[in-house]
Amino acid sequence: MGGLECTSHRGTRSADPGRTRHGPREDLPRHPHDHAFAAVVLSGGYVEAGDTGRHAVEAGDVLLHRAWESHLDRFDARGAEVLVLPIADRDTAPLIGRVADPDAIARLAERDRTEAARRLLAELAPRPAPPADWPDMLARALRDDPDLSLALWADRLGLHPGSISRGFRQVFGVTPVAFRLVQRTRQALGALQISAAPLSAIAYDCGFADQAHMSRAVRGLTNATPTALRRAAGMAS
Repeated sequence: MGGLECTSHRGTRSADPGRTRHGPREDLPRHPHDHAFAAVVLSGGYVEAGDTGRHAVEAGDVLLHRAWESHLDRFDARGAEVLVLPIADRDTAPLIGRVADPDAIARLAERDRTEAARRLLAELAPRPAPPADWPDMLARALRDDPDLSLALWADRLGLHPGSISRGFRQVFGVTPVAFRLVQRTRQALGALQISAAPLSAIAYDCGFADQAHMSRAVRGLTNATPTALRRAAGMAS
């Protein structure tokens, strides 16, 4: 995530805190992470494409990542140096912003990463969204409405459904159908942590075929069952 060195953990990867460096034109294939973190770009630039869309970042930009997100990273001709700071899942909005002095945050992180993360979040400013191409528009539409008909969306834009599937995968590393499943699963994760509704009802509300379908998707994303996640969040099973 966000141009990071990673360590494997039960099928996912943890972003190692501290500075990471990546060479010119380096590519990181799509990969998941199991903890929330901030990626502060200290120099260079890259494009990240994943569960939250596509983001082109450079020095001063900050990407905030939730637990269990997946994405790929493509570094430009400059390569990049990135500071990774652990944060809480509740602190991952907005997804992207800017900080006036990223080097000051990096110096503080050498002494106290917790304080550096606190200051980063306090100083984070909004960053205007750049113009979007159709893959970005489709990713946003699927995040807003995972029940979106891909065929109808393609027809409205005058695009062939097959071309959409291939083009989207080139950008995001997954098909639109797989991307949609991730969005449904994240909806279910949010509901599991705040709602005492039966799992079958949550599965229906989130667009899954049944409870078993939701359970497989949740376990595939988090390596945990819905019941275990609900208990961890302090909700009744």
